[in-house]
Amino acid sequence: MLRMTVLVTAEDENRRQIQEDAETQVVNAQGGAAPAHGAVFLLSNPRNRKEMSCRVVQTEDEGMEFYNIAFEFERPGPTFWPIVFPPADWCVSVAK
Repeated sequence: MLRMTVLVTAEDENRRQIQEDAETQVVNAQGGAAPAHGAVFLLSNPRNRKEMSCRVVQTEDEGMEFYNIAFEFERPGPTFWPIVFPPADWCVSVAK
């Protein structure tokens, strides 16, 4: 798990641009866990100043002030988060 602050830039229902600070709960090279299912938004990482276009894949209402959003990057973004992911061909060997 990686908790870090990110900036979400999206459009509201009147097509006005809005920006909101958010905090990640879970991240991976394809995205993480704002807006409605299928909505597109821009995610900014203030640590490395990278930006990625994202698409909402799931939302959960957590009450009056909070909601969880699962999203995916529109293209792979393995360097967006400040962590190193294992290579695609990585596997765990079993000791005998």
